[in-house]
Formats: sequence, C-alpha cells, structure tokens
Amino acid sequence: MDPILGRSSSAMPQNPVPSPERTKRLLLALAGLTAVAPLATDMYVPGLPVLAASLSASESSVQVSLTAFLVGLAVGQLLLGPVSDALGRRRVLLTGAALFTAFSVACALAPNIHVLNAARLLQGIAGAAGMVVARAVLTDRYHGTAEAARHFAALSVIVFVAPVVAPALGGTILEVASWQVIFVALAGFGVLLIVGTLAWVPESLPVSARRRGGVPGTLRAIGALLRERALVGYLLASSLASAALFAYIAGSPFVFQGLYGLSATQYSLVFAGNALGMFAAGLAFGRLSARMRVHVLLGTGLALALAATSALAVVLFVTGGSFGVTWAGLFLVVVGLGVTLPATVTIIQSLGHRAPGAASGLIGGGQFLLGAAASPLTGLMGTGSPLPMTVFMLTAFALAALAVIALGRNTSGPKQSKTPSEPVTFSSQNASDTSTSR
Repeated sequence: MDPILGRSSSAMPQNPVPSPERTKRLLLALAGLTAVAPLATDMYVPGLPVLAASLSASESSVQVSLTAFLVGLAVGQLLLGPVSDALGRRRVLLTGAALFTAFSVACALAPNIHVLNAARLLQGIAGAAGMVVARAVLTDRYHGTAEAARHFAALSVIVFVAPVVAPALGGTILEVASWQVIFVALAGFGVLLIVGTLAWVPESLPVSARRRGGVPGTLRAIGALLRERALVGYLLASSLASAALFAYIAGSPFVFQGLYGLSATQYSLVFAGNALGMFAAGLAFGRLSARMRVHVLLGTGLALALAATSALAVVLFVTGGSFGVTWAGLFLVVVGLGVTLPATVTIIQSLGHRAPGAASGLIGGGQFLLGAAASPLTGLMGTGSPLPMTVFMLTAFALAALAVIALGRNTSGPKQSKTPSEPVTFSSQNASDTSTSR
C-alpha cells in the first residue's frame, strides 16, 4: 500500500504519449491555464488609480485586492492540487475555469471595494486550478521522460513572463474602455479555457489511479510528501527563489524609476529585456535537460544567481552602483532564475510523482506565499537604493542553496537520457522508492 496515495503503487497512471499534434494542442491548453492567474494578477494594475476613484476607495484598500488574489492563488493551489489526485484532473480544471469566469464577472460588477476584494480572493482560488493541475497533468503524462523537464520549463517561464505582458494589455484596454472591461476580458479568457480544456485536455488520471480517503487522505498525502527530506529541500529552494523574484518585481520600479530617473516606458523596456533573458534561460534549460542531469542545471542556475547578487551587493555597497551595473547584475540574476525555477519544479514533481497534484500544490503554495511576503518586506527594507533589494535576494538565494545542500543532496537528479523518449532516472535513489525505503 502506497503511504502517499493510500492505494497500491501498481495503480499508477499509464498514459500513452500523445501524437505530436495532440501534444501541441495539449501544451497550448495547459499554457493558457497556467497563464490565466498571472494575467489576472497584473492586468488591472494600471487601472488601480481609476478603480479607486470609481469605487470611492482609498489606495490601500484597493491594493488589498491584489493581496487577496495572491492569497487565494496560494491557498487554492494547496487545496486543489490534492483534490485533483482524488477527483481527476479534468473535473478540477473545468470547475476552476468556470468559477474563474464567474468571479471575473463578479469583479466587473462589484458595487464597492469590499465586494471587489472578496471576489478577487475567490477569483484567485479558482484561477489556481489551472496552474496547479497543469503541472500534475504533465507529471501524469511525461513522468520518467526527458520531455518532462522541457515542458515544466515552458510552464515555469509562462508563470513569470506573463506579468510582463499583462500590464500592457490592461493599459491598452484602459485607453478605450473602463476598468470593468479588464475583468470582462478575463471572463472571456476563462470561457476560452473551458472550451480548450474540453477539446484538448483529456483526463490523465484514470479512476484506478486516484487517491482514496477524501479530505483525511488529502492531508495524509501532503504530510507524507513533507516527510520526504529531499523533496522538502527542493521545495524550500523553489519557494525562496520565487521570493527573490517577487522582491525584484516589487523593488525594481522604485530603483529604476525613482533612483535612476527612468520613465514608465523606459522601465518597461528594461523589465522586458530582463524577462527576455529569463525566457531564453528557461528555453535553454528545457533543451539541456535532455542531455544533462537536472540537479547540475539547478546548481548552475543557483550559482549564477548567487554570484550575481553577491557581486552586485559588493559594488553597490562600495560605489553606490550605476544604472548600467545594476541592470547588468539583475539581468544575470533573472537568467539564473530562468534555470533554477523549472529545475526545482522538475525535481519536486519527480520526487512526488505518486501524488502529482499534492506535489504541485506544495510548489505553487510555497512560491506564492513566500512571494506575497517578499513584496512588502522589500518595501520595508527601503527603496531609496538598490542595496536592500539586492541583500534580500542574496539572502534568499543563499538559503535556497543551503536547503539543497543540506536536505536535497540524497537525490542527485535525473540522469542524461540518450533520446528524448528514454526514461529519466535518478543517479542514486529512484524517486518512487524514497518513501518506502525509509
């Protein structure tokens, strides 16, 4: 009896790899499901001042709507990931997309800030379904193959590049319509996700492979995963790396616009340039993972991010730092993140592949809970200089590296696969045996 799933491990899903055309459609649908939450996070940000005036609300109360969404996103992933292990993937995806659509309409129709904040919380919980279940679907389909790392890299890049596109989309809508139309557009996107899921996302978890035991079984699955020493190490690394990224997102506007005097447009170009570097790094990780062990790529990404933040912190402390130096340093940091984040996701989902939804929920919950905490902490440390933000990021990367070294070293990562279709194995201890061997 599997201690995580509450059933025989022989009942693991055995999904045939879909044809190339079906794979493309599946990945397109999963990309949309993954992108919806980041888009909903930031599309309405350009309209916050207008929204505050429209609802006669203070700036602080309007900002609560952003925090509420992030909290909903974190909690939703923790809840819905394990639920999908019990009920199946499609049911959770379709329900989440339908509720996301409904709560987007509720946001558009909100008569006051209190209703909006409540609707945003529920919208975040519903939107979490796409993010958390998409990773579980990939684990169901591609666990043990080199394609898994490449597909996880694509989803990880979407999560953190979509916020670059979202404000521009929201700003474009605001030029011709009211802030309510942004939420109407999100509702329309939700409808497209329902159609895409129905057409392109088949059920990847058969009834025989689903976890038993209801809510107590869900709690046992999460508890069993958290007893995995290596998994906890990589989970901490993933969450801390995400905290560093959120600190950069929250602090960089004040640094580049407030300190270096860039306009909003110029800052957008700087931010987009860094996002492009992160995107390229994620693509490189996906390709290299077919020939190199994922733990080696993780070490490379973490080392680059740690070295870049260390060097930048020293330069800023000694000289104060110029615009060019700060931009170059932060560019290297996000390139390192473009490798680190998909690497940790790949390893965690491999270690937790017997309960993919629960493992995915822990990933998303950890990333967004620490990310939500990182934004205000960065502000409290000060925004008059790049140094506090850099020190925060340096600390996060150092702790992430420590977590991998201290807790994750029992699992040295997937071995190189000779061909993309050959199974990926662990060089010291197979992930599927970590629980039963202890």
